[in-house]
Amino acid sequence: MIIEGNTKEIEAMEQFHKGNRQEGLRLQEEFAAAFREEYKEKDHCPCKKACRYHGNCKECVAIHRAHQEHVPNCMRPIINTKIKILSELTEHTIANEIKAPHEILRKEFQ
Repeated sequence: MIIEGNTKEIEAMEQFHKGNRQEGLRLQEEFAAAFREEYKEKDHCPCKKACRYHGNCKECVAIHRAHQEHVPNCMRPIINTKIKILSELTEHTIANEIKAPHEILRKEFQ
């Protein structure tokens, strides 16, 4: 099962955008049910960083919500895609203003 860009969930969102909430919810539940079945015994976490909360999304997200310093590693590609689209409005000149943090976080995800 592919999670990122899942066609069933994309279809659900299309239904929500059309105002067809019932169909969107039905499709979303199909995705969630398939996810629950597929990942009962498998690792679903795309994070490459070894941490105590690997695969435990509920606790991982709660921790990030609590400290509000950054987002979970698994959410970064989604957010970066959106930021890249916005950055096109200024020919990506924001890149000249961004400094890497002192703590090396980027190398392991390149």
